Order: sequence, then C-alpha cells, then structure tokens
Amino acid sequence: MRGKWHVLGALPFLTLFFLFFFFFFNLHIKTTLLSDNAVLIPPANPPAEFSLLIGILTRADNYDRRHFLRLIYGIQSSPIAKIDVKFIFCNLTKEEQRVLIALEILRFHDIIILNCTENMNSGKTYTYFSSLPRILPHHYNYIMKADDDVFIRLEQLASSLRPLPRADLYYGFVIPCASKNPFVEYMSGMGFILSWDLVEWIGESDIPANNREGPEDKLVGKWLTMGNKAKNRFSDKPAMYDYPGANGKCSHDLIPETVAVHRLKRWDRWLHVLRFFNVTKGLKPSKLYHID
Repeated sequence: MRGKWHVLGALPFLTLFFLFFFFFFNLHIKTTLLSDNAVLIPPANPPAEFSLLIGILTRADNYDRRHFLRLIYGIQSSPIAKIDVKFIFCNLTKEEQRVLIALEILRFHDIIILNCTENMNSGKTYTYFSSLPRILPHHYNYIMKADDDVFIRLEQLASSLRPLPRADLYYGFVIPCASKNPFVEYMSGMGFILSWDLVEWIGESDIPANNREGPEDKLVGKWLTMGNKAKNRFSDKPAMYDYPGANGKCSHDLIPETVAVHRLKRWDRWLHVLRFFNVTKGLKPSKLYHID
C-alpha cells in the first residue's frame, strides 16, 4: 500500500518532466526547421535606391510600336532603381481608340492620357510634366521624357543616375551635338530627365505656363534657365547618341557603354541595335520552339 502511494506521489513530478521534455523537443525541431528554411529561402533583394518614371511620348494610333516597346522594356530591370515605363498621349479622338486602348489599359496599366490635343511642339511636353504631380499616386525621384524611337538600356541608365543629385537635376544629351557643356544650351528631346522638384516647379511656375509654343526640348532648357533652376546638369556623352550615320555630329558607332540610342525609325536599325547588345541572351533552350 505504501508503494502504491509512493508511485502516486511521484506522478506530478513525472508529469512535469514529460511536459518539459515535450516542450524542449518541439523547440529543437522548430529551430532546426527554421534553420533549414533559412538556407533554402533566398535573401530578400535590397530596396531600390531611387525611383524613375520613363514617359514615352507617342500617339494613340501607334499600337504596334507600343507593343514592341513593351517587349523591349519588359525584359529589362535594374537592381538599384524602381523604374516604371508609361506611354503618354493626348485625348482620344476615334471610337476604335477608345475600345482598343481601353483593352491596353486593362491588360498593361501603362498608359497616361493627358487632357490636350495631340501635338509635338504646342504644349504636350508642358502638359506632361505639369500634370504629373496632380495625377500620379506617388512621386518619383526622377521623371524622364523619351521619344518612341529611342532604345534605353535601363540598367546602364540607372547606374549613370546613381551618383547624381536627387534634386535640381537636369540630365540628358546636351545640344548642340559637339558641346560638352551641359549648361549650353539644352538637353535633346530623345530622352531627358528632371528631378521631382523641377517637375513640381513646372506645374506651379508662370514661366513654363506662358512659354509653351516651340521645340519642346529647347523650351524646357529655356524654362530652367529663366527660372534659375537646374543647378545640377549632366550630359551623358558619349553614352547617349543618335544611330550611326543618322544625324551628323550627334551620331557615332554603337558602343558597349551605351545608355540610349536615338532615331530608330526603321526596323533594320532596331534589329542592328538589338543584335549588337545581345538583347535576347536570356532566351533558354526549350523543346517548345525550334530556332535554327
């Protein structure tokens, strides 16, 4: 009888022992699993250092060009920058545009339709910059205006911007072509970049609002000079240029350090550029397609 009570008296101790054993055993198992998972899960990518919106000014009817450029920019990225590409045009004027472009918006979410009449040198660039602070859901560090006949290498562009100031910046290819002085006179319309503070200034100042007519790239340089803005200017030569032989002193041979090539108005030029930079190098072998 005494032995029976002795066993019963030991039960609380045994219960506590098994509870502690179960707790530490589970803790060991979970720690081991977490450790194993930490090896299997790749480390998170570091956050982008800055953001850039590239607005490609084009026309609503240029469906084929937009779809082609989506391929060009859809396979590019940069580890140091968050880059968004949007297509910019003025109000739609045809019923077919309203249907087809609505489909594009639903599928790609990469179109901005400005409240203006389509034009080249009658205020479209002003409307583009001045509208962005009001219509964008968030601001970007930089805003780019680009033509739809330019090939931009996003990783090289981001690397070029990386060491530059985030404010009061005017970046591009300075005109005249032979000039290396970014303060004389203005950046080519092929593709130039303004820091966000300058975009906000364009939307608020009377200087751009009262000077909208004329060559759009030349006007932007004029605005900034009149407003005593863009103390930080950078001309990315020779990395930005016109296609070889396309425009005299603004052209030169394709080079590995290229940021942008302009005047690609013909498919043979695009083909030459895409082959030179081996744009399809990421294509993996597959039984799903036969390519000689």
